[in-house]
Amino acid sequence: MSLRVSLLLPLLLCAPMAWADDASDPAAMTSPWSGSGGELGFASARGNSSTESLNGRLKLRYTDDDWVHSMDLFGLRSSAEYKQTDDNGNTYRERQTTANRYTAGAGSALQLGEHRQLTATVRYESDDFATYDRQGSFGLGYGTRLIDGERLVLDTQIGPGVRRSHNSETDENRTGLIGRGLFDLKFGLTDNTDLVNTLLVESGSYNTFAQNDFGVSVAMNRHFALKAGWQARYNSDVAEDKRKTDTLATMNVVYSFK
Repeated sequence: MSLRVSLLLPLLLCAPMAWADDASDPAAMTSPWSGSGGELGFASARGNSSTESLNGRLKLRYTDDDWVHSMDLFGLRSSAEYKQTDDNGNTYRERQTTANRYTAGAGSALQLGEHRQLTATVRYESDDFATYDRQGSFGLGYGTRLIDGERLVLDTQIGPGVRRSHNSETDENRTGLIGRGLFDLKFGLTDNTDLVNTLLVESGSYNTFAQNDFGVSVAMNRHFALKAGWQARYNSDVAEDKRKTDTLATMNVVYSFK
């Protein structure tokens, strides 16, 4: 069985500008837009079975005086093709979707002072393979910076919210109050290498959802970086045939606003 795993698409995206540097562009330096911009990763395997996986993310941040607005979009889709043999001995190939998840989030923060803000956030998620295949939440909170070091920074948001979920097993919609916490850590390992970890927790009466995103990002130039990521997602209330924890490992090309 021969296996080929490639990341050609991300490499093609970054190759033309791998070592370009436009630090002298004044428009880029004064832009109100910031954030990681976009991430994209693709993997393909061929042989006795064929698999393809695509994931992408778009994170943007816009600053307007005392207001900071943010947006976070994420998508994951995977499929596999394999050989099947029917009762008559005929062989055919069948393709099956193995992952299909999309997440959209947005937030606004009113700055109260240095590293202090009032926040309002919304998040929606669709996952074809989860017990709660649709979840939407809204939260209000207070944000502050717990650690403000030269290399280590830790920001947090905490507050109440409300969540509405659809249970794919029972076809029921449930709405309830939640406590929401977000912890965002960044550590500068070297001048061009960052360790980042974001933990989101939404806990209510019928389910506790937690998602942890860990990544190592190595900058190639002012705008492009390679990022290895590991994501763990936890739901406390799931169907008997489903696991409470899902994990995802990625290797992406990242474009950043500077």
